This record gives sequence, C-alpha cells and structure tokens, in this order.
Amino acid sequence: MIETLPSSRAQVDVVLPCLDEAEALPWVLDRIPPGWRAIVVDNGSTDGSADIARALGAHVVTEPVRGFGAACHAGLMAATADVVCFCDCDASLDPALLPSIAAPVLSGTADLVLGRRRPTTLNAWPLHARLANLELARLIRRRTGVRLHDLGPMRAARREALLALDLTDRRSGYPLQMVVRGADVGWRVRETEVPYHPRTGRSKVTGTWRGTWQAVDDMRAVLAEAPATATAVAGVRGGGR
Repeated sequence: MIETLPSSRAQVDVVLPCLDEAEALPWVLDRIPPGWRAIVVDNGSTDGSADIARALGAHVVTEPVRGFGAACHAGLMAATADVVCFCDCDASLDPALLPSIAAPVLSGTADLVLGRRRPTTLNAWPLHARLANLELARLIRRRTGVRLHDLGPMRAARREALLALDLTDRRSGYPLQMVVRGADVGWRVRETEVPYHPRTGRSKVTGTWRGTWQAVDDMRAVLAEAPATATAVAGVRGGGR
C-alpha cells in the first residue's frame, strides 16, 4: 500500500489517468516512490478502479469528461506539489523509476523530462503504434526543433510552469501540446530511457489502428497551432530554482 501523506508534505505529485485499470492499480500504486502522492483520476471506470485506488491510499479525482487530456489536466489541477509527474496506470511503465525522470526537474537542469520507452518484449508496443510514434517524432522536430524519439507518457515538470502553458487539448493531443508549447517558450526538454512492458488489459488508444490514427489526427491539430508566446518562461525559471 502506498504511504498516504497530506498534500502539503508530498515532495512530488504523480498523476495517474485511469479508465478501467482495476487489475493494474495494486501493482502501480505499490510502486509509487515513498513520500510522493498518487493522484488517480477516474475517467469513467466501471470496474471499481476508483474504490480500489482509495482503498490503497491514493487521492482520487473524478473527471466525467472522457479523454486522456481531460484526465491528465484534472490531475494537474488537483496537484499541489511543486513538481508533477504523469504516468500511465496500466502497468506498462514502472512508477518506481519516476525519481530518475523527476531528478533533472528537481535539480533545475531540465524543465520537462520524458521517459523514452524501450520495449521489453515484441508485443509491448504494437507495430502500428511504433510507426505512428516515429512519424510524430519527425513532425515534432520539424515543428519545434526539439529532437525527440518518443512522446513518452511518463514525464515530469513543475506544476506552476505547466499551468502557465494554458493547455487546452483534452484528448490525445494533450501530451504533445505540453511538449510543443513548452518548446515554443524555451523549455529545456530531455529524454531518459525507461523499460516499456506489455500493458495490463487492452489499450484504449494504441490497441487498434483506428484509435492510433485518431490520436495522430488530434496531434496534427496541435502541431498546426500558432507558436505560443513566452509568457510561460517566467513560471519555469522562477519555480524552485
């Protein structure tokens, strides 16, 4: 069971968007680093995920608007720690590795750190999802100049700086919008490799070709946005440095 701490004592908040992840939740929450707070955002689960998360000591937020971005943003709004991490709740990524993701942000040497996924088995990352990710990485480099290999779902940044980005996408484009708008205002973006395991249960996005390419369409819309202004720079440079 994770350690339950008052929000004011949490060193880092970990946002875990959740849609029917009852099977994975016990393992995921058991791997949350000590002293960090798990914020499970229930996005319409029908398998008792929210009750399981509460029983295991997580802070549970309900987000009725369906969408990955909606769940992530609800978690960000509920967070109170200076640094916020995001992690999938399907056991494909190990939350115990989050300190290595958050360390450059905590030390002030990076503004956004992404976990670059390294599949542990052939079926951990479907071929169509890998191909879509390669194309997305190419488009990110062309749009922002940031050379990324993966739009990793495990990530860390400072809460106030994230809020200053004024993220608006509430579907699959949310993680990309975070990178693009951060790059537009001069964020230092870094990748750190993390092992990527077969997820527990079926993916709501990459489990199908249709879901994958719908996500790609969402992300193309984000890439077509006009560059953000530098209003978020102060939030990064002033946060805990």
